[in-house]
Amino acid sequence: MTSGSFAGMAASSPATGSVTAIPRAAVRSQGSTAQLPQDHPLLTGLTADSALLNQYRGGRNSAGEITRPHRRPVWFMRQAGRSLPEYRALREGTTMLDSCLDPALASEITLQPVRRHDVDAAIFFSDIVIPLRLAGIDVEIQPGVGPVLGSPVRTRADVEALPTLDDAAFAPITEAVKRTVAELGSTPLVGFAGAPFTLAAYMVEGRPSRDHLGPRTMMHADPETWHALASWAAEVSGRFMRAQLMAGASAAQLFDSWAGSLSREDYARHVLRHSAEAFTHVKDLGGTTPEGHRVTAPLIHFGTGTGEILDLLRAAGADVVGVDYRLNLAEATRRVGAETPLQGNIDPALLPADWPTLEKHVREIIAAGSGAAGHVLNLGHGVPPETDPEVLTRVVSLIHEIGYED
Repeated sequence: MTSGSFAGMAASSPATGSVTAIPRAAVRSQGSTAQLPQDHPLLTGLTADSALLNQYRGGRNSAGEITRPHRRPVWFMRQAGRSLPEYRALREGTTMLDSCLDPALASEITLQPVRRHDVDAAIFFSDIVIPLRLAGIDVEIQPGVGPVLGSPVRTRADVEALPTLDDAAFAPITEAVKRTVAELGSTPLVGFAGAPFTLAAYMVEGRPSRDHLGPRTMMHADPETWHALASWAAEVSGRFMRAQLMAGASAAQLFDSWAGSLSREDYARHVLRHSAEAFTHVKDLGGTTPEGHRVTAPLIHFGTGTGEILDLLRAAGADVVGVDYRLNLAEATRRVGAETPLQGNIDPALLPADWPTLEKHVREIIAAGSGAAGHVLNLGHGVPPETDPEVLTRVVSLIHEIGYED
């Protein structure tokens, strides 16, 4: 894809420097109405009318009718992780990426928090750099550091040498998802992938970075190379999400961990087109339920520090916008429109607080999100490793107890 392929994605005003996003409907039109397998949980009726999907659809059931779910849906980013003693025991002696690519292990880790907390969704246990590993790129997760590449990608020659990801490489992902949904029953599985900017940022820097100067410099100093790299990242991320959805996930989330390091204009000019490209691989994936209702898998877009570009996250092709802990949900609704379902945004820093303080905070989050068409409770970032899992279980119970008329 050339740097001009998405020429209509954003327009900049020379006088103000402001950026106007392409209308969301125009992004959606680039997708296809691809068919999920007929035995998919969405199409068999197992998950189509779950509380989670009701809120992801803006408070509508699979028939498109406005309804209230039987309880408020909640799940947590990084709910399958180091906060759980059973996770630590299971992972002992196995590297992060190896555990992600062991279907039995990845499935069991995905299921652990659902059993323990009674959350309303499982989030597939994997890592955003798994598509790199599947493509044959030398990458490892170093404890205490994060993803580290054997060779950073910094020149046009480096980008042109990137391998093509074969469909057969997704076999362990497909098997893990199928194992998981067979155990989940009516609880939806949420698939995920890293957004192109975050994935490309790791590739340019070669390791985690505080300010992401490498990719930010490249997009201005060598835009052709940047767009070629980001397009490669968009393809592998989109196909990674698609593999999970086709295997049984009922929704998918694109994580842009580092998009908050960008200015609004840089995101619109150099990143938005690639996030949209990733979403085109999964837009409108769906089918028909036994009752004859057309349903599609909802798509969520989340980034940290992205309060100033929430509307652009939605414009990339998302149905739902995830909000981190920095922005009040009422303000988020004002920025993206009341018709946009939201996800978030309990502050992880309050999880160790005394219960009255945490309960008050959760109730405030629910009240702030009440103006959106739909609201799925989540953290405003991932579960910290030191979190007491009993606290998470208690938070889930509290959320389920709070009725929509309270």
